[in-house]
Amino acid sequence: MALHIKKGDTVEIIAGDHRGAHGKVLSVDPGKQRVLIQGQNMAHKHVRPSRKNPQGGRVNVEQPIHISNVLPVSTSTSKGTRVHFRVDGKGKKLRCAVDGSEIGVVTKAK
Repeated sequence: MALHIKKGDTVEIIAGDHRGAHGKVLSVDPGKQRVLIQGQNMAHKHVRPSRKNPQGGRVNVEQPIHISNVLPVSTSTSKGTRVHFRVDGKGKKLRCAVDGSEIGVVTKAK
């Protein structure tokens, strides 16, 4: 099943503490239905001293958000939009916004 979000998309958060915020998708976990968004849903992680972090202490890291709580941002309106899929004449599966604008090619349909 194709997801409506993929890595590199700009998305709007529609639910939770960060509602209304925009960010870039860093990773998508289809098995757990979670996305990681740059600069959003930050939490402190306590780390031990290491070569990379010799002082140790608390580090801010992004936490995943459920995929149903984000929408891809339409380039024409700069707002979150719902997505549907269609197959063009060449057999490519396209992600399209509800207003009709194309978001991107997903995979080739068989």
